[in-house]
Amino acid sequence: MKSYDVVVVGGGPSGATAAEGFAKNGLSVLLLDRQDRIKPCGGAVPPRLIRDFRIPDSQIVARARSARMIAPSDRSVDMPIDGGYVGMVDREHFDEFLRERAHLAGAERATGAFERVERDTDGTAIIAFKPGAGRGGDEIERVRARLVIGADGARSQVAKQCVKGAERNPCVFAYHEIIESPAETAGGQGGLDGAADFDGARCDVYYQGKLSPDFYAWVFPHGPQTSVGVGSANKGFSLKGAVAELRRNAHLDGVKTIRREGAPIPLKPLKRWDNGKDVLLAGDAAGVVAPASGEGIYYAMVGGQLAAEAGLAFFATGDAKALKGARKAFMKAHGRVFWILGIMQKFWYTSDKRREKFVSICQDPDVQRLTWEAYMNKELVKREPVAHVRIFFKDLAHLFGFAKA
Repeated sequence: MKSYDVVVVGGGPSGATAAEGFAKNGLSVLLLDRQDRIKPCGGAVPPRLIRDFRIPDSQIVARARSARMIAPSDRSVDMPIDGGYVGMVDREHFDEFLRERAHLAGAERATGAFERVERDTDGTAIIAFKPGAGRGGDEIERVRARLVIGADGARSQVAKQCVKGAERNPCVFAYHEIIESPAETAGGQGGLDGAADFDGARCDVYYQGKLSPDFYAWVFPHGPQTSVGVGSANKGFSLKGAVAELRRNAHLDGVKTIRREGAPIPLKPLKRWDNGKDVLLAGDAAGVVAPASGEGIYYAMVGGQLAAEAGLAFFATGDAKALKGARKAFMKAHGRVFWILGIMQKFWYTSDKRREKFVSICQDPDVQRLTWEAYMNKELVKREPVAHVRIFFKDLAHLFGFAKA
């Protein structure tokens, strides 16, 4: 049985980032990933991710320079990005780029389906997995690990087996269809004679109860391809039906469908990310997807980076308490943002009346500027206190019905 310092289960942005971090520091690393795994994802990445994680231009398949928020009444509000852009990536190629970068740093790669964590006679973790596609057959391979990183996504099997309480984490279920991008209409203003109202540099976000009773639907261009999707935690809601309706309404129903994907997305960080011994969670497995927006790629990669830092401290000190450092550092940097976004989702996404008012608030210049600054830099904007005061009173006006929708 082969032994490694670290076995990373899951080769998405979080797992690949963690594997690279360990390998660059001279540890023996096995990166285990499922075959043919592509996560349903809008693919948006902020400039800070591109900068902090050295993402080359070749991975940015499109640059969104505005967002359009669409209310239940079909009234829309444009939110242009002043002097910047949101990068769009294709997860099929982006994830593989990150895995290969980890391999070039020294991580060994393996394809297989994780089965369970076992224990050797001395207590060392043993990772059992089915090699290759992992479909059918009884063949099991096993490797030893001094540390296991569970980066195997929402409803993580590593988390369920090793970290108490992980199985109770709430999720939104996401489904999207990747389609061929239609021809752009002049200025993105179409919809006539059955033409798609499409702009390859604009992300459309639909806040409509008919498309999602508790989240939102989207049309996100990725250059030659476009993601059309929806999310909801309502198990009785038809995600596929909602996407079909969205495509009809946006005149995208006649466009070629390339592939269809669905998966759960967690919307709350777990209270604990480690088992107190030799297992540490990262990315979706740890629940680090932002409420309200569903953004996960940046937070996943930060989680992988922090998992590597906490793991290196664990190896240096021999103290398993060092593993807690990953969650502590993440929540210190992003916990307040997650808390605010969670409140936003629970309040604004509960009825079409509130969604209508939410879209109205989005047309405010102060809201647009501070929202984009916070998103692009991944931190709350503390300056411009007067702007925050103006937003506060405008919000109150909408809440109490003093402002026009």
